[in-house]
Amino acid sequence: MSLLHIFASNIRKRRNELNLSQEAIAEKSGLHRTFISSVERECRNLSIENIEKIAYALEVDAYTLLLPIEEKDSL
Repeated sequence: MSLLHIFASNIRKRRNELNLSQEAIAEKSGLHRTFISSVERECRNLSIENIEKIAYALEVDAYTLLLPIEEKDSL
């Protein structure tokens, strides 16, 4: 599984846990909704700065978005 796939899956999962739309995450992170959509569809490579913005919007530490779900569950 690629890191991009893991990251996209974790974003989608956390966004759904918070019951937030892509638009809400975009607004909280200062990014555009279509950017969030393309990240979730694995169509974008991200800068560390944008990873931090998304993590802040999702209320998690940035590194957790890069962990496979199995590893996150054991933390």
